[in-house]
Amino acid sequence: MKRSSTSISKTVASDSDGNPGSSLPAEIAERPGAKRYARYKSVIDCVCRQDRFLLSDIKTACYPEQPGFVTRLVNDLVNSGWVIREAEGGKDYRWNPSRTFSPVRWIDEKIFGSQIKASPLAGRPRERLLDQGAELLSNSELIAILVRSGRPGESAVTAGQKIAKEFDGRLEDLPGAGRGELKSISCAIEKTAYCQMMAGIELGRRIAALSDEKITIRINSSSDAIAFCERFFQRLVTDRKQEEFHIVTLDTKNQVIDTHQITVGTLDASLVHPREVFRAAIKDAASSIILVHNHPSGDPTPSQQDLGVTQRLQETGELIGIEVLDHIVLGKNRSVSIQEST
Repeated sequence: MKRSSTSISKTVASDSDGNPGSSLPAEIAERPGAKRYARYKSVIDCVCRQDRFLLSDIKTACYPEQPGFVTRLVNDLVNSGWVIREAEGGKDYRWNPSRTFSPVRWIDEKIFGSQIKASPLAGRPRERLLDQGAELLSNSELIAILVRSGRPGESAVTAGQKIAKEFDGRLEDLPGAGRGELKSISCAIEKTAYCQMMAGIELGRRIAALSDEKITIRINSSSDAIAFCERFFQRLVTDRKQEEFHIVTLDTKNQVIDTHQITVGTLDASLVHPREVFRAAIKDAASSIILVHNHPSGDPTPSQQDLGVTQRLQETGELIGIEVLDHIVLGKNRSVSIQEST
């Protein structure tokens, strides 16, 4: 059998409390999973001392280790190509002479893999955030912190890397991803991890929205209206699966006062009643309003219903003295001003 120059000891000593691992190197003994590492090491030591072996002999040599555990490790070596079973269903095993086996590396990958706790402190996302600040972390590291803990075979770091890669160039789509979609990308996205991610994203949005509200925003043109609506109502494009109708209220200087959701559902004149639209505008003492809704299809081209609703509300606004400045239709990659398109 070809073996690497790195050797391992023949036995794993136990301390006075009966806990394995006291003979392990300090950098291993202090890491989470050291006890499991010691169990793996004791079995692999026995196997490595033999060029050919019977499974029953290895079980005897590893006593008092559980026979089922020994069998599982030997089968793992077989399935990964390190060990060859001589005949189908046979009990005689031998090392694969064409491959060089490193016991330390194999055990380390099995026990620790890419788990966050196994990595150096300075390289862990949370420690990097505390030391350098969140703004210097990559998308994958920020996601890993939100995921928080991984699953066997899949660390939070790996989950963050997979999700960041999947949404590379379209991070704005992440808030709309369902739990099943994220679970198909990484097995670490269980219910708790998914809730943590969505809560973190939503909290960030709310903080950003509050920051926007502190800035006096003035809308003097259709391009201003589109820019404001695309920023403030971004979730209508990224998250929503059905149409929503909102209004933006403005004062006499065309400064934004507030926004209001009016309806959810297919936009038509029967749903968007002038009474509901202008009730919110009157409450804000608005001088004018901007209408805004999304097209879940992604195509912002105004429909006949959109044009009809716009005309009806403009006529009502003229009667009560609150002008409808524009109607913005939000699409996937662009938005349309009905005022400019008609």
